[in-house]
Amino acid sequence: MAHRYFAARIEGDTAFLEGADANHLARVLRARPGDEVILCDGAGTDCDAVVESADPDTVQLRITARRPCAAEPPFAVTVFAGYPKQDKLETIIQKSVELGAARITPFFSRFCVAAPKNEDKKNVRYARIAAEAAKQCGRGILPEVSMPVTVPELCRLVPQFDRVLFFYEKGGQPLRQAALPAPPAGGRAALITGAEGGFSPEEADALIAAGAVPVGLGPRILRCETAPLAGLAACMCLWGQLE
Repeated sequence: MAHRYFAARIEGDTAFLEGADANHLARVLRARPGDEVILCDGAGTDCDAVVESADPDTVQLRITARRPCAAEPPFAVTVFAGYPKQDKLETIIQKSVELGAARITPFFSRFCVAAPKNEDKKNVRYARIAAEAAKQCGRGILPEVSMPVTVPELCRLVPQFDRVLFFYEKGGQPLRQAALPAPPAGGRAALITGAEGGFSPEEADALIAAGAVPVGLGPRILRCETAPLAGLAACMCLWGQLE
């Protein structure tokens, strides 16, 4: 199976890998002219490519064919996850990317156990985790990990989406009812789940007033790192993305 990379740049039918990817292909895999790889342009297009020259700093390739990435959903899903303690956010990011999320945005709410600290440095690591997950699972884009927001900021973002499902510990509409039909091609959907402490009544009311639809995830109490992944997987199944 051909190795897969996100191209650093593409100029017509010529593409380039740089940095760690170039080093991996040239030095670790010992690529030679004529070797075949799969490139992605980061915008949902996969490319068959042939190595023309390779050194640890830059690999130049010739694109021989292009096609839409079969692994990329036709709509963009953002996961808004309440900021958890320890390294749970890393798991949420990695698995959300594998399940098809286009963006992961953590947020701080009233009952969050974790507190903001060195978020700029953390975000660099989170972006790297998302990129590695995208490569591993064959995504056609590099999903973005946003800097954390507050609940009031999250409320202001809600109207930007075609559909926002708010997974609330006090329940709401059945998921099958709230999620269907699937988002339109080119549309945007969002899922909201809380941190360890859940939501205050005032935060829940504000999200619902902004347009988020409260839904439940069954009778069991899910951990904060489980809820976004269970909700995303269930929605992707209902939307025909796990077939």
